[in-house]
Amino acid sequence: MNEKLDSTNINQHDENKGEVLSTYISPILSNGKINREDADEAMKLALDLEGQNIELDEDTSKKLLRKIDFCLLPLIGFLYACQFMDKTTTSYAAVMGLKTDLNMIGDQYSWTGTAFYIGYLAFEFPANALLQRFPLAKTTSTFIFIWGVILCLHAVPKYPGFVTLRTLLGIFESSISPAMVILTSQWYKKEEQFIRTACWFASNGLGIIMGGAIAYGCAQHAETYSFEAWKVLFIVTGLMTIALSIAFFLHIPDTPSKAWWLTPTEKILVVERIRDNQQGFGNKHFKKYQFKETLIDPLTWLYFIFAIVSNIPNGSLTNFGSILLSEDFKYNKKESLLMNMPCGVVEFIGCIGFCLLNYKFPRMLISFAAMVVALFSSCLLAFVENNNNARLAGYYLQYVYPTTTICALSCFASNTAGHTKKISTTAIFFIGYCIGNLIGPQTFTEAPYTGGKIAIVVCNTATLIIILAIYFVYIYSNKKKESKLNQLTQDQLDALENSEFADLTDRENPKFRYSV
Repeated sequence: MNEKLDSTNINQHDENKGEVLSTYISPILSNGKINREDADEAMKLALDLEGQNIELDEDTSKKLLRKIDFCLLPLIGFLYACQFMDKTTTSYAAVMGLKTDLNMIGDQYSWTGTAFYIGYLAFEFPANALLQRFPLAKTTSTFIFIWGVILCLHAVPKYPGFVTLRTLLGIFESSISPAMVILTSQWYKKEEQFIRTACWFASNGLGIIMGGAIAYGCAQHAETYSFEAWKVLFIVTGLMTIALSIAFFLHIPDTPSKAWWLTPTEKILVVERIRDNQQGFGNKHFKKYQFKETLIDPLTWLYFIFAIVSNIPNGSLTNFGSILLSEDFKYNKKESLLMNMPCGVVEFIGCIGFCLLNYKFPRMLISFAAMVVALFSSCLLAFVENNNNARLAGYYLQYVYPTTTICALSCFASNTAGHTKKISTTAIFFIGYCIGNLIGPQTFTEAPYTGGKIAIVVCNTATLIIILAIYFVYIYSNKKKESKLNQLTQDQLDALENSEFADLTDRENPKFRYSV
C-alpha cells in the first residue's frame, strides 16, 4: 500500500515480498521500495533484536561503551599518530641533511610536500569507493602495510625517485581518515562521536612527539650508522607502520557484527545503542541518487571550502615546522627537532581539552573558539617583531587549530546519513583538504617566510566565517525538518519502523536531526 505524502511515500510491509522492509522511502528511489540487500548491514541485527527479549538499560550501555573504547581507541589513536608521523618525516629529515644529500635547490623541497597531496588528491575517490565496496578493516590494513613499505623505501632513491615515493605515500594514506570516520559512525552514538573523533585525531600530536623523539635519537647517534641518519629515520618509522598494519588486520573488525571480542548479545546491543543515529554500519552498494544528493547539498560545498582554507596553514606547518625553527628562530639542527615536540603536546592536550567542553557547549561553538585562539596565535607569529618568546608562543598555540577539523569529521560521522552520501561527502572534503595542503607549502618560499605567515592569518580569519555559516545552515535545516515531521499522522509515523537502518540519507529521513 502506497500513500502519497507530500513528496514522499510510506510503504507498508508486503506479505508477498518478504524482502520489502517497512520503512520511509524517498521518491528518489526508482521503484519506491527498498529490499534487504539495499538496506544497511545493521538491518539484520535490528530484525534479530525484534525477535528477542533483550533490553539495553543505562548501566549495560555504559559497560558496553567502556569495552568498545578499550578495544578500539588505543589502537586507532596510535595508528593515527603513526600516519601523521609518517607524512611529516620529511620535515625532520630536512634538518638532518635530506635537502643537502639529495641536492635540493629552490622550491624542490616544497614539492616533496606538494607531491604527497597530489597522490592523496588523485586517489581520494577511489580509496573511498574501495572502503565501501570491500571489508573496511581488511582494506584499511592493506593500505597501511603498503605505505609502511613505501616509507622504508624513502631511504633508497635520489630526488626524482623520492618525489615519486612521496606521491605513492599520499595515494595509500588517502584511505585512513575516511576509514576512521566510518569506523566512528559504526560504533558510537551521535553524542559520543565528537570526543572519540578528538581522541584519535588529536593523536596527531603524539605523532609529532614520536617523530621528533625518533628523529632526535637518530641525529644524536648519526656517527654510529653506516649511512645517513635521515635514512634510518624513514626505515624505523616504516617498520613501525608495517607492524601496526598487522595488529590492525587482526584486531579491528569490518563491522561490529564481526567483532571477535563481543559476545553475540553485545553485537545486537551495539545496534540498539546506535539506533538514534538514524544510521547503521554501512552498505556495499554505490547509490547514484545519494551521490547526486551529495553534489546538491550546500553543506558539502561549505565543508569543501572550509577544507581548503583551513588546511593551507596545515600544509605550511607540517612541512616547514622544523625548518621554521631552524632558519627563522635560529635553533641548531638538534634543538629544532626538540623544540618542535611541544607542538604535539599542545595539539593532543589542547584539542581534547577543547572537545571535552562539548558536555556543556555545542561543538560548533567549540570549533569557533578554537579558531579564535589559532587566529590570535597566528598574529603573534606573523606580526610580532624582536620578541622570539612571543613568536614561539604563537607558533605553539597554532596547534589547537585541528579542533576545527575534528568538528568537521565528527559532523560527517553523525550528520551525514546514507552510506554512499557519507563516503562521497568525506571524499569531497578530503579533496579540499588536499588542495589546501598543496597550496600551503608553496606559500613558504624563503626565510623568514613572511608571506607564508600572513597567509596563515588570512586563512584562519576566513575559516571563522565558514564555521558560522555551517552552524546556521544546520539550525535552519533542523527547523525545516521538524516542521515537516509534525505534518505526519500517527499511522504514518508508525510506518517508519527500522528507518534508522534503511540506508536513507539525512535529507530523506524525516526523523533525522543534525547535531551541532
